[in-house]
Amino acid sequence: MTEKAITKSIDNSQEDEVYINSSILRNFVEDVFIKLKVPKPDAKIIANGIIQSDLRGIDSHGIQRCKMYFDRIKQGIYNPITKVEILSDNGATAVIDGNCGMGHVIGFHSMKLAIEKAKIFGVGAVAVRNSTHYGFAGIYSLMAIEEGMIGFTTTNARPAVPPTFGVEPMLGTNPLTYGAPTDEAFPFLIDCATSIIQRGKVEVYNRTHKNLPRGVIITENGNTETNPEDVLNDLCDRSAALLPLGGKGEATSGYKGYGYATFAEILSAALQDGIYLKDTAGIIENGQKKLKVGHFFLAIDVNHFRPLDGFKETTGNIMRELRNSKKVPGAKKIYTAGEKEYLNEKESEIKGIPLNKSLQKDIMIMQEELQLNHYNFSFK
Repeated sequence: MTEKAITKSIDNSQEDEVYINSSILRNFVEDVFIKLKVPKPDAKIIANGIIQSDLRGIDSHGIQRCKMYFDRIKQGIYNPITKVEILSDNGATAVIDGNCGMGHVIGFHSMKLAIEKAKIFGVGAVAVRNSTHYGFAGIYSLMAIEEGMIGFTTTNARPAVPPTFGVEPMLGTNPLTYGAPTDEAFPFLIDCATSIIQRGKVEVYNRTHKNLPRGVIITENGNTETNPEDVLNDLCDRSAALLPLGGKGEATSGYKGYGYATFAEILSAALQDGIYLKDTAGIIENGQKKLKVGHFFLAIDVNHFRPLDGFKETTGNIMRELRNSKKVPGAKKIYTAGEKEYLNEKESEIKGIPLNKSLQKDIMIMQEELQLNHYNFSFK
């Protein structure tokens, strides 16, 4: 079968982006991982996580990450066959070892287990060690929401963020991700890094040849930096870092982002006896580099507290009152967390997912190497 892309003409600043139907792109990503010896059910989980991210407008964790996973599997950094091992299972809690498999798959099964526990005990908490990059964190909270639950997840990541008054990358961009069902068409979902900007977003700036805002990066001499290519290089040699939420120092409360990132690190390492801080940059095992991280998942079954319909109505009322509050002069609308992503998803399902020149090149490399010749993309 021949797959064709939908092309849209846009201005030169967007570098001739091509819009690809999400189903076509999801099939392509799934086929990439199957070719890399990932079992088909697992490849479906990974592809869904990647494309769901793009549909919701979270381009830092969408198709742009596919080539990274592709390279890491080929290099032996990730295991394509994911072995999820339950180390302990004690009522409402469990500890899992992901054995350096595919993070999306580990995350899916871990949140699924947390949800199953919450149905029995009201809450389910799962701590994970020896996992890998698990993609768009919000998808795990959405899993809980779909079951009428509150969902929470966090993960640690490669060092990129300094402590307040420091310049050395020590913490990851460690997201804190919460979601809750409402009586509206979309849930409440906040999925944010504990840094001002995450590494993946710097990569997006680099792919689109745009400078970063000032004040989101700190160099080893305490200055800022705006060239994304330089920032990515400097992050690798630890001569620059991504500032925590609140920014540099204490004047604008940078200690808050620093503190939240540290809490995420604790949840992602201490409960499960996992690696942390500098070790997330890579460790050598049996002569092979591994990039390991830990995760934490929490599901809360609303029905163990009150009837779900009443909870959803109250939560919806909170959202509506916030959106209907007084706006700053000139502002058209107030949004609540998850609303823009919901609207973006509806639009992207019709319009397709945009691929810039850099992403087109990545896809062509993977397509050629894996001989996925039945995809006849228009940017060839």
